[in-house]
Amino acid sequence: MLKNANLLRIRPITNTDYEAWLLLWDGYNAFYGRQGTSALDLNITQTTWARFFNHHEPVHAFVAEQNGQLIGLVHFIFHRSTTRVSAVCYLQDLYVNKDLRGTGVGRQLIQAVYDAALKAGSTRVYWQTQESNIAGRALYDKVAKHMGFIVYSHEL
Repeated sequence: MLKNANLLRIRPITNTDYEAWLLLWDGYNAFYGRQGTSALDLNITQTTWARFFNHHEPVHAFVAEQNGQLIGLVHFIFHRSTTRVSAVCYLQDLYVNKDLRGTGVGRQLIQAVYDAALKAGSTRVYWQTQESNIAGRALYDKVAKHMGFIVYSHEL
């Protein structure tokens, strides 16, 4: 577990977090191969950032902060579902500084999303990851149930 875990704080993102968030966001995107010539367009990053602070958007973000440094992020989205009356919560992005993986930060970020979803009246949190994300899946298998779905996507 984390040394000095009492110094770890999971909190909503603030406008002053941009530069530290951007480093984590770039790390997250690099993990999924979105870097260099395949990097996200700057407009996507700027739009994502702006959505966190627009109360009309269903997009939210928490960060993990330890000793004054951002060490992790989680982004989540509430949306309607055809199989439930209440909104569901899609945990879209989860990233912890690579030097701190396996220390409980990811678990606490997921728990923060669970808590926010419960508070919002949601009855389900779900996410997806790449099959090859062995470390992430080891955590996810402990905190959620793999439902066996395969994801298809078609870019337009």
